[in-house]
Amino acid sequence: MATEDRAHRKGLIKEITAVSNQHIKDIRALERRRIRNQTGLFMAEGLQLVAFAVEAGWEVETLVYAKNIKTQPLVQQVAAKVHARGGLILEVSEQVLSKLTHRDNPQHVIGVFKQRYGELRQLSQIDGDMVVALEGIKDPGNLGTTIRTADAVGASAILLIGETTDPFSLEAVRATMGSVFHLDIYKCTREEFLSWRKSWPGDIVGTHLKGAVDYRKVSPKEPLMVMMGNEQSGLPDNMAESCNHLVKIPMAGKAESLNLAVSVGITLFRLRESKLGL
Repeated sequence: MATEDRAHRKGLIKEITAVSNQHIKDIRALERRRIRNQTGLFMAEGLQLVAFAVEAGWEVETLVYAKNIKTQPLVQQVAAKVHARGGLILEVSEQVLSKLTHRDNPQHVIGVFKQRYGELRQLSQIDGDMVVALEGIKDPGNLGTTIRTADAVGASAILLIGETTDPFSLEAVRATMGSVFHLDIYKCTREEFLSWRKSWPGDIVGTHLKGAVDYRKVSPKEPLMVMMGNEQSGLPDNMAESCNHLVKIPMAGKAESLNLAVSVGITLFRLRESKLGL
């Protein structure tokens, strides 16, 4: 991206009305996974969400807000923190915001953040008793909703295994409703996972069509990892074999399967039942 050195732009505030501005082009380019990978950046929308992320210590590369809300107290607070940390601040028109988000009624605040991925070796010592592992997930909406569900149930981290959709795509981030800023995210290849798996101190529960056990009848050892497979094909055999328990969700109707995010929600809340006091 054609960005200025942070040391030279510290405290810089720019007013932009043209969608052809280079800063706007750079932000729009984050729609492409290749650019997100190259820059290590991603975009998130919404004042409350951006405010939380800033408060939680996420590094903001660029803060964008509609000029007509610049006097709102929370906007001023967020802008002051970004200003102090050397981020670029852009005051823009509604037209520019619409171009950035592809929405007729866009959010009035956008943050460009640095991505965060944890190292797999650290996952074995994670401070928490539940991790959600997702293998080969393809749909960004499913991934984002699953991250949100994992956050709601009190999971500590998300582990992405294999060729998985980008958790920092705009569609996935939208679907998390801010939970992408609450959970640690890790990623690895299948081979890396299978090599690392022996260091996991608890049990792994996988959902599988061959699962012989009703998901309501297992009592796994903590810390617990719940593993879900690809939306179409589920867990591959070698990943299923790495699990301590394979479970299934009984279905009374004629549907062959459940949506991934729905399956995650049902399974996680059932396994979490005793701790939630349900």
